[in-house]
Amino acid sequence: MKKILTIVGARPQFVKAAVVSRVIKEKFSDKVTEVILHTGQHFDEKMSEIFFLELGIDSPKYNLEVSGLSHGAMTGRMLEGIEKIIKTEKPDYVLVYGDTNSTLAGALAAVKLHVKVVHVEAGLRSGNMNMPEEVNRILTDRISHLLFCPTESSVHQLNKEGIFDRVINVGDVMYDAAVYFLDRAKKESKILESLNLRKPFALATCHRPVNTDDKETLTEILRALDYLSSRIEIVVPLHPRTQKLIETYDIAHFIEHLVITDPLSYLDILRLESEAEVIITDSGGMQKEAYFLGVPCVTMREDTEWSETVTSGWNVLAGSSFDRITQEVNKILNGEVISNYETNVFGNANSGEKIIQEILNAN
Repeated sequence: MKKILTIVGARPQFVKAAVVSRVIKEKFSDKVTEVILHTGQHFDEKMSEIFFLELGIDSPKYNLEVSGLSHGAMTGRMLEGIEKIIKTEKPDYVLVYGDTNSTLAGALAAVKLHVKVVHVEAGLRSGNMNMPEEVNRILTDRISHLLFCPTESSVHQLNKEGIFDRVINVGDVMYDAAVYFLDRAKKESKILESLNLRKPFALATCHRPVNTDDKETLTEILRALDYLSSRIEIVVPLHPRTQKLIETYDIAHFIEHLVITDPLSYLDILRLESEAEVIITDSGGMQKEAYFLGVPCVTMREDTEWSETVTSGWNVLAGSSFDRITQEVNKILNGEVISNYETNVFGNANSGEKIIQEILNAN
């Protein structure tokens, strides 16, 4: 019996963990035991607890409740707490997802205690070292024992960096999740009804520090959404941090014509994504989900770790300027999207099973 300590801390990681945890329960319960540790990075009910309940993930055995600190302080506190739990649990592997502070802290704590690190979503690069996520990805990849890549391009990226051993393209666990939960989202989610939404509508999110920490940048983005709302209704599930900064900057008048909601559950988001005319976001996960669902996406960044979505034509990088955002969204609304949708770029919706099988086969 192999023991895996799974470390999560942010909403996208809960979705990814749900895929692998379900596979362990349904197919490998006689060979694998899993212990879940929540760092607390997303800590309130709407950002955390509802995801565990809705996605069927076991409640975490541990919750470090580390949140709301600077990157260094947060990572340090997590590192200290995770180290103690690794010593207690003595896992064979520590499994981390993605590129958050929780990811890096889990990987560092494990490798320093000579426990093998499994990195799901290895090999992703945006090329922007100003993003804390980029630093977290690179460092985690360098110290991981098993590197599970979501696409062939992420395998090639690791190879370019001189990493060849134990690099495996398993596909994308978020694609697994979208395929598994989409029918349920369409049947169970009542978000369109509760918001009294009629088609067509757009879905927009904005949470990255590069877009929110500067008043001028966030104003440009909100001004663009406000302008576009005269043409199409725009739903904005507002991250608590973004909401706070909007109030601090005194720019709330730019969101008066938007449909503002609190953070939503995964099923609600999935239903909105699947029925939106266009998605406008700075989220890496939402860029992918737009591609999975065949919905055009305008990304409010100058770079992306998901290059496949851009080369296919389904995703356009628009940065954070009013002119570029409005121009690209209007192109989509005018039917000017040129796309080349490729199936199987992100796998065949069996990534979770591949991950556990590879762990069991590993030395």
